[in-house]
Amino acid sequence: MPASSIAIIGIYFGFAILELFRTNLFVKAEQTRDDGIVEVLSMVILLAITQPAIVLGTAALANWLVPQWAGALANLNVFAAILLFLVCDDLTQYWWHRLSHSYHWLYNLHRAHHNGRYMSVRLTYRNNIIYYAMMPGIWLSGFLVFLGLGWVYAGYIVVKMLVIIGAHSDVAWDRPLYRIKWLSPVMWLVERTISTPATHHAHHGRHADDPAVNYKGNYGNLLFFWDILFGTAKITRTYPQSYGVEGLAPATLGQQLLWPVFPENKAFPEDEDAVAAPLEQEGAAA
Repeated sequence: MPASSIAIIGIYFGFAILELFRTNLFVKAEQTRDDGIVEVLSMVILLAITQPAIVLGTAALANWLVPQWAGALANLNVFAAILLFLVCDDLTQYWWHRLSHSYHWLYNLHRAHHNGRYMSVRLTYRNNIIYYAMMPGIWLSGFLVFLGLGWVYAGYIVVKMLVIIGAHSDVAWDRPLYRIKWLSPVMWLVERTISTPATHHAHHGRHADDPAVNYKGNYGNLLFFWDILFGTAKITRTYPQSYGVEGLAPATLGQQLLWPVFPENKAFPEDEDAVAAPLEQEGAAA
């Protein structure tokens, strides 16, 4: 197993242990039986099948189409290589994520990630299986690895997952730092550079009228800077009162994992007049 994978596993379980002892990792507020099933299956399939298959498949395809390009960027300056990954992986993921909140059919592929009514490391890899298979950043990263930048990707992906896992955890590492007055200028820069628990929790908030919620923004994964750049940022240094999806019919287990194979549930058992608030475009929801 690569050292980068070991590091990511260590980071994930580090935050999981914190949650285990501080916020009850396995029993979250309002969780359902389906939540655990979706989280385990989507994580295992992504890490064991989808991501390796895309990276290896991209390399095989590139080796067939442009074998002369193999390792062409192996001697590229490390800072230029990191910039390539930030643009080809993290920036494209920002737009993929943003589009997923703009078009109903794409949101169905992302809905599972927001369906949990809590924050936790458990949500980190929670998504429809097809959502990750279509993510441009994974395919582009595979191509960059083929070009000889695997050595940079190993470090880049560890840093990225450290930020993302920490941003999803309900043990918010930024909360105590906000209380230290002399750190305020430092945190001002940090929260405008990378995703923090406060900024990312806002994206998972349930109700639009909650001042801490911004589920039509705060799309950044590693870099929150993309939200600053494209005008989708909201920074409050506070946390939502509740999490989940507002104004959509409940999603079935099958829909969360493998829509459109399993059809969308359009029945509102409690409020038939609810509006599909998590989507940007007016009229985008069915």
